[in-house]
Amino acid sequence: MNEITRHNEIVALVNQKGMVKVAELVEYFMISPATARRDITKLDNEGRIKKVRNGVMKIEEKKPIWAPLDLGNTDNYHEKARIAIRAAKLCNEGDNIVINCGSTAFLLGRELCGKHVSIITNYFPLACYLIDNDHENVIIMGGQYNKTQNLILNPIADIANSYAGKWMFTSGKKLTSTGLYKTEILTAVAEQQILTKAEKLVVVVDSSKVDTKVDSGMLFCPVNKIDILITGKQANKEVIDSIKQQGVDVILV
Repeated sequence: MNEITRHNEIVALVNQKGMVKVAELVEYFMISPATARRDITKLDNEGRIKKVRNGVMKIEEKKPIWAPLDLGNTDNYHEKARIAIRAAKLCNEGDNIVINCGSTAFLLGRELCGKHVSIITNYFPLACYLIDNDHENVIIMGGQYNKTQNLILNPIADIANSYAGKWMFTSGKKLTSTGLYKTEILTAVAEQQILTKAEKLVVVVDSSKVDTKVDSGMLFCPVNKIDILITGKQANKEVIDSIKQQGVDVILV
């Protein structure tokens, strides 16, 4: 058996058993201890196995960090990340939390992943991330998967009776002094089903979405239905002042 073949078989054996001692390699391949150690050193340097005392171990593959999009290239990424970090601080252990779709929502879910909270979502990429990263309590709202929006939508009006949360976090296309607007009607309707069952509504939008007017979209909720707004410090001051005057707690990050 030539060296290349032997090395391939050593790697296969180690991957199968998890750990193999030098003595086992000597017996299995009928080679000297010196040859076995040279093989181990070479394979370790190539990164194919891990050298340990008196033997060798399988190299565990690391799970890639999963994300639904290239978050680093998302518009206003750093501001959205600050918003997500601040929003996560509102949540306490044991809370039921509804998180809807969008990049800011995904970042919030990532902040909460691994904490002792129940996350309720119909945003499929977020649900996949939480499950893949072993978050203990994930509740996926039932319905039909909409590939275009990456959402699970349910047209049944009383579906909201199955879910309830202390916090509901949502975003939208625009936030004006009138209210929060969303582009997709199906998305808005699906979230409105849950809104009545949430104790507190928190709107998380980056400052570019805070404006005096909106050119299109559906009014998701008026300002007086919003409990807390978290946005960037560059948000339109006129709109922010008006929202504050309507009783909304505004947090600028």
